Amino acid sequence: MVTTEEIERRIEEADAARSAKRTEAARRLGELVQQRTELAEKLSEIDRKLGDVLVGASDVIGIDELAKFTDVPAADLAQWRDGRKTTRARRKRQTASTPAPKISPSAPPTLAGPRTSAADASTRAPVPVP
Repeated sequence: MVTTEEIERRIEEADAARSAKRTEAARRLGELVQQRTELAEKLSEIDRKLGDVLVGASDVIGIDELAKFTDVPAADLAQWRDGRKTTRARRKRQTASTPAPKISPSAPPTLAGPRTSAADASTRAPVPVP
C-alpha cells in the first residue's frame, strides 16, 4: 500500500504540471490581449483620421467619386465619415445612483394633481415644476 507521504508527493507533482500549464495559458492570453488592445487603439485612430480626411475633402469630392477612384466601397467610406466622434460636449444623464437635488425648506410646496392614466396624461397640459 502507498504511504501518505507518497500520496502527497504524487498530488504535488500532478498539481505542479497543471499549475505550470495554467500559468502559461494565462500569461499568453494576457500578452495577446495587450497586443489586441494596442492594435485596436491604432485602428481607431486611423479610422478617425480617415473620417477627418473625408469630411475635409467633402466640398471638392464626394463619397461615390472617391469610391470610384480608390476602389474602396462607398459604404466603407461613408462609415468612416459618419463614425467620427463629434466635438460638441454631451449632456450627462442623471443616473439612479446620482442623488436627487434637495428641496430647501423655504421652497414653496408643489401642487401635484391627481394621478391619471397614460391616455389622460397625453391630453392634459404638463404641470410646470419649479
